[in-house]
Amino acid sequence: MLKKIIKNHFLSKSYSEKFFDDLPFREGYVIKFALVSYIALTSAFPSAVCVAESVQAQSSLETTELPTTEANNTPAIQVTARRRFDPFQKTPIAMSVFTKEQTAKVNVHDIQGIFAFIPSANFRTAASSKDRSIFIRGIGTISTSPGVEPSVSTSVDGVVFARAGQASADLLDLDHIEVFRGPQGTLSGKNASAGTVNITTSAPTEDFHGYGEVSYFSGNEYRISGGVSGSLVKDKLIANASFLVGSFDGNVHNDYLNKTVNGYKHHGGRSKFVWTADDNTKVTLGLDYMYSNDNTPNGIFTSTSRTAFPSGITTANPTLKAALQSEGISPFRNNNHISNNTLSHSTDYNGGASLTVERDMGAGYTLTSISAYRRWKNKQNQDYDQLSQPYVGLPQIEDRGRLNFWQASEEIRIASPKGRFFNYVAGFYFLHTDDHENYQRSFEQVSASSPTSANGDATFGTVNNNYAIFGEGNLHFTKKFRVVLGLRLLREDLSYNFNRQSTSSTGVTGIRPNFTSSGSTANNGYVDRIGLQYDITRDIHSYFTYSHGYKGPAYNVFFNMQGSDSSALKPETNNSYEIGLKTQFWDNRITANIAAFIENFSNYQANFLDSIAGGTVTRLVNAGSVSTEGVEGDITVRPFRHFTLGGNFAYTHAVVDHFNCPTGAPLSCNVNGQPLPFAPRWKFTISTEYTKDLDDRFRFAVGSSYNWQSRTQYSLTETPDTIQKAYGVWNLNTSIEDKKNKLRLTLILRNALNTHYASYIGYGSLGGVASWLPRDYGRYGGFTVRKDF
Repeated sequence: MLKKIIKNHFLSKSYSEKFFDDLPFREGYVIKFALVSYIALTSAFPSAVCVAESVQAQSSLETTELPTTEANNTPAIQVTARRRFDPFQKTPIAMSVFTKEQTAKVNVHDIQGIFAFIPSANFRTAASSKDRSIFIRGIGTISTSPGVEPSVSTSVDGVVFARAGQASADLLDLDHIEVFRGPQGTLSGKNASAGTVNITTSAPTEDFHGYGEVSYFSGNEYRISGGVSGSLVKDKLIANASFLVGSFDGNVHNDYLNKTVNGYKHHGGRSKFVWTADDNTKVTLGLDYMYSNDNTPNGIFTSTSRTAFPSGITTANPTLKAALQSEGISPFRNNNHISNNTLSHSTDYNGGASLTVERDMGAGYTLTSISAYRRWKNKQNQDYDQLSQPYVGLPQIEDRGRLNFWQASEEIRIASPKGRFFNYVAGFYFLHTDDHENYQRSFEQVSASSPTSANGDATFGTVNNNYAIFGEGNLHFTKKFRVVLGLRLLREDLSYNFNRQSTSSTGVTGIRPNFTSSGSTANNGYVDRIGLQYDITRDIHSYFTYSHGYKGPAYNVFFNMQGSDSSALKPETNNSYEIGLKTQFWDNRITANIAAFIENFSNYQANFLDSIAGGTVTRLVNAGSVSTEGVEGDITVRPFRHFTLGGNFAYTHAVVDHFNCPTGAPLSCNVNGQPLPFAPRWKFTISTEYTKDLDDRFRFAVGSSYNWQSRTQYSLTETPDTIQKAYGVWNLNTSIEDKKNKLRLTLILRNALNTHYASYIGYGSLGGVASWLPRDYGRYGGFTVRKDF
């Protein structure tokens, strides 16, 4: 049955022929091989289903179990912030770890869902994956331009993703996620001025292991996944393979098309092969592919008027109000109805291959090489005008975009042995990215005289090369006192080309006239880290670090690019100061970690609202200087064996210190002292879990979590109507497990209090205010059945 699903959903031409057939260097066949490998494995082993029992934060080469604490026999988490295994409690970095067990209890499967449970992190959604962004401590980059890199770096199994949209896909076969706050550029591949998100997928096992999972939730959401792992050649070759098929109808209704939207259809596969070449060498081949079809609407009207900043004056839009009334749409804060004649959707094809070679060089030295190639294709259609037909004063506009992106990277590093006065990790990194895009916009307007129409067609792209040498190490002056030193020297080469052709010689709504441009820039930069670390006792560890972050120069390359965008933006840099305390008490039954930080950013790269003949667009600028400071805490209490109480919080004061108003901007762009977007002042999560063995065979568990965040501004324009009020979401789960048959049933209730909130609020393209709704916009529930063998 599982093999049939793989063949029908992954290898059929109707789903994937364009993606595979267009790939250069025949990497399409490499990715297909990953999917075929699953069929081969399931042919070699019996077919069945399972759930993993515990999570260890390990690299793809690590297959041994982690040590456990003496007090309560819980896994001792190890992280890879410094490109080697370090105990979580002894790593001098503020971080959060989210495991696959946690994702199963709350039905989250991507970064957006996971970030709801990580107070220091936030996520900006959008109709297309290429427009989505990640924020840590209130810092992130909002831009559709391929000529700008994200402030928050993301990586999967050690391979850095150059574009934020690549990381927004479903997380298949997840082991755990590590979120490192503050600049991490010394060891995190491609820059990382605000932080890093490390995603680690499951590693193969020597013993045979298989699993399967079926989930169903209200809203007709289903997910079917499974996989196998084991030895193909005893003591030489182990492998795993997994697959996913999932779908969700959505929670927004398009009245014009009579269709439920804001849902998804996903399927994909992942495989790893670990070859032990000899006693000193391990080689890991990783292959993955994910297809995503998200029909997220381009905003849901919540108001037809707008309130200006700083005056607070509200301006009505009677034309838009009348148009929505004629289509049966009543805009209000909790509206979940639209009337669009174009089905807004985004289709993504994500895939790649990586080859990791780890060599024991003797005397405790380890040489590691990670070679990777990735390909991302995105197709999007959007209803720009957000209406079903043109009206006088409200033209009909449709967007169609195509993105073809690939990247190749190489990282070589050497790790010294531990236990010496000076231990370190040092190496070389190279990343090449190549982006080609085509964006088309059609315009149709009705008027009292005669209808007019226009079309714009823009073809553009970027090429980027990043070179770096890096190193970070510890000087152990005593067993308790260490000094951290890290440095990264890098060079960025960035070029772009752009050509837009318009059928109108003058600007019309959302379309500028013909424009052609090209350019290039290069810059040398550096990242460093200096820190002090002192172990007060065996279970109390303190640290202080200073870090300098860097994000490279940028070009604002997008459909409506103009002459003022042809100059490169300056690199974004920042200085960060962090002090932290990581503690454990009561035989490790209490873990309490706290960190305080101050970060100052210069030449902050941000998007600012603009308009073209009444149509809303954005432009990327060096916004000026911003800062973020605050306190973060993570506390876990295990008062007795069966009960766990957890809580984490973040107080973040992220503000604009000095905003550089771009040429032609209104006076209202003076937003000095105002909060940064996606930076709630307070955010916290409280969770409880009680687990009890009913007898030798059955185990019962019940859990609860409550997430709360204060009011959040979603726009740098600081407009009052783009603020999400404070809200909290309560989730419940319970499970019964048959240990003998390795079968578990989990019941999940999300948003039990039916709290309505928006994951993003922005201005409509032609007026008014629009919102974007998350999966848990309202109460929903369902079940998951897992079995392992």
